[in-house]
Amino acid sequence: MSAGQTLVRNIRSVLRQRGMTYRQLAELLGLSEPTIKRDLSRGDFSLARLDRICEVLDLSLSDLVDGGQAPSALHELSEAQERALVRDPQLLLMTYLLVNDWKPAEIMATYAFDEARLVSALLRLDELGIIDYRPPRRVKKLTARNFAWRKDGPVHEFFLARVAGEFLRGAFDGIGDELRFLSGMLSLGSRTRMKAALGRLAQEFDELARQDARLPLAARDGFSLMLALRQWEFSEFTRLRRPRKSS
Repeated sequence: MSAGQTLVRNIRSVLRQRGMTYRQLAELLGLSEPTIKRDLSRGDFSLARLDRICEVLDLSLSDLVDGGQAPSALHELSEAQERALVRDPQLLLMTYLLVNDWKPAEIMATYAFDEARLVSALLRLDELGIIDYRPPRRVKKLTARNFAWRKDGPVHEFFLARVAGEFLRGAFDGIGDELRFLSGMLSLGSRTRMKAALGRLAQEFDELARQDARLPLAARDGFSLMLALRQWEFSEFTRLRRPRKSS
């Protein structure tokens, strides 16, 4: 099998593994679905096109040659890694930015990181195994496309203690802002449907963020989406309930 045929086979394998269609790949590349189908059928595309495919699939060329797997891709960090980040908000900020495809030059232009502080933070993240850093500016994130923070982990605890309250106290009156708090009585079937709908919405948010990562930084703004659904009653209401009769 030729090298070109191997690459095409592995690209198709990645798409199957991720449940991604040709249409979705075409949208990420800004091409038509017939064009992608033709390219993958013939195995006839430019190095620039191959580079873009690797970029949107978050794989290096060597990953693709090896079978489309990036063995170092992190779907979540270890508890020790997260604890190291929450102990140093600068590292947490740097991780957030790099996971969202910021370039070192963009970070320095936007935040108060001089060259020495930037390199120091990058070396620490490399030491923690979160990125692969090759001085002076070569940075490869080791997080997977579907990366998420640990459920009930150190970053989650940091978010609840330091971030959630500030987030919810905002005015939510900007372009694109939205806040709704809904309460109701739901059956098991209804809350199962709602949980699935929240999952789809989270996936759509993630897909849009990936697509928009190709845009210049000036065309993007930081947005946060909080999704929550649980069986709950406000404590002030609970206090008004009649005591349960003992059997």
